[in-house]
Amino acid sequence: MSERILVTGGAGFIGSFVCDLLAAEGYDVVAVDKLDPQVHPAGQWPAWRNPRVEYHLGDCTDPALWRAWLPRVGAVIHLAAVVGVGQSQYQVAHYVRNNVMGTALMLDEVVNGGRRPRKLIVASSNTIYGEGRYRRPDGGDAYPRLRPAAQLRRREWELRDADGAALAPAPTPESKPLDCTTVYAITKRDQEEAVLAIGQAYGVPAVALRFFGVCGPRQSLSNPYTGVAAIFLSRLRNRRAPLVFEDGRQTRDFVSVRDVAAAVVRALETDAADGLAVNVGTGEPHTVLEVAEMLNSLLGTAITPEVTGEFRAGDIRHCYADNRLLRERLGYAPRWSLRDALEEVVEWGAHAEAHDAVEAAAAELRDRGLLA
Repeated sequence: MSERILVTGGAGFIGSFVCDLLAAEGYDVVAVDKLDPQVHPAGQWPAWRNPRVEYHLGDCTDPALWRAWLPRVGAVIHLAAVVGVGQSQYQVAHYVRNNVMGTALMLDEVVNGGRRPRKLIVASSNTIYGEGRYRRPDGGDAYPRLRPAAQLRRREWELRDADGAALAPAPTPESKPLDCTTVYAITKRDQEEAVLAIGQAYGVPAVALRFFGVCGPRQSLSNPYTGVAAIFLSRLRNRRAPLVFEDGRQTRDFVSVRDVAAAVVRALETDAADGLAVNVGTGEPHTVLEVAEMLNSLLGTAITPEVTGEFRAGDIRHCYADNRLLRERLGYAPRWSLRDALEEVVEWGAHAEAHDAVEAAAAELRDRGLLA
């Protein structure tokens, strides 16, 4: 009899690919999702439901969900979360309730219920690092804090050391000190640390996967708080210029959702990463403007991005993964290039609804003093 796996957020962007891969490998998959209308229009199940997956409507902040399912599964892949760095700065209780309390209720049942799962996997985020790792001119490591508001108001975007020398971005390892700069990041850190702590205390193998900038098909094109690639594609599909903050030369690590799903399944199937937090990223930095340029090329459009020169409170300049642990402990190296991932996004997006709400979201941030 195949092992039953519970995937929370199983109808979502990342969760649906994880469910597909698990089902293809012969697992008995249960997907629970609350169908948040911000991600799933009208709260309906998406068209990509897999006939080999068992779907249930459920909210992770409901203790009854955990009481019902934890005794009936072998492992839990906890992906359910509200996602949106900027939005988290003004919907604080909403983010804490869903991300932190939902995870705490799961752990309460793990500890106090009648049967503990053989493994817990939780989705964390690279946002918990704040700025990534940098190199000083002398070759030493630097871990700068958030750029001062006065510097950003001068539109001086790059980071410098105390002597004014430029710092060079470097791959960010899991050992880098955490520096959460948004409420969303705080909630992901809390989820990660709580799961690993309870796993350690009660002998339940647990892994936290720190996802970098995940992109791919099925990412909502109508959610202005989702990933950069989906937001830009939505703008371009509506013949509007992508809005780019700062100067567009900030870098991120964009990783295909297919690589992320594969890493999740590897974490389930090996004990080599138990008790650890592991980066899931390509290890290759790309600028935000590069993403817009690639999408224009793939779409056959020539819509120049609007570089606003504005900055969002809590935004960092550079962060990309050191993925040695991913390769060494999980035995997985990402296979998809950014261009290949974006090509798949564009192909899928040609038939997906793309309601552009980016300007309204930016105005919300601006009105609250979070975009200047």
